[in-house]
Amino acid sequence: MKSEEVIGIRIERFGIEHIPYVNDANETFPIFGRLVPSLQGGEWSHEEELFAETRFIQFPEDRLDWESYIGSSDKAIFLAFYGAECIGQIRLVRDWTHYAYIENIAVRGSHRGRGVAGRLMEQAEAWAKEQELIGLSLEAQDDNLAACRFYLKQGMKLGGVDTLKQAINPEIEATLYFYKIFAAENGE
Repeated sequence: MKSEEVIGIRIERFGIEHIPYVNDANETFPIFGRLVPSLQGGEWSHEEELFAETRFIQFPEDRLDWESYIGSSDKAIFLAFYGAECIGQIRLVRDWTHYAYIENIAVRGSHRGRGVAGRLMEQAEAWAKEQELIGLSLEAQDDNLAACRFYLKQGMKLGGVDTLKQAINPEIEATLYFYKIFAAENGE
């Protein structure tokens, strides 16, 4: 059965009035497996390893200078609303590599699997193209298999792996770097 898409959501660019909502979508998410990358002949491939048990984690709430995102051409936040409820957000910055780096994407648990994250990614892509950037980039932990699956479904490609970045965390074997290059979409 296909997941029900959210009808009636609206995406708003972050403004001062949105500061109280900025961490609303930061909820627990399941850790049920990992993406296991392999580099052969200069090409990344991957397999999935499912865990015997699922656990749930939550990232700490971000505490940033939220006002610095307002009206900036170098960074942006977009929020997804369903009625008056903030159900998702995506936070972007212009990276020195000419990508729009996705610092964070989050959707409330009650709205996951209903198209909200896809809508936020579409907005991120539109913003990146308006800024004349070459694509989207982000990093994910290998044990966040749901997120890795989503990024791949969105047309992102695995472009690199760092096994030392999360060395302090024994649960995470690798940080994975995903990219979506716009020229590649056009066959260039």
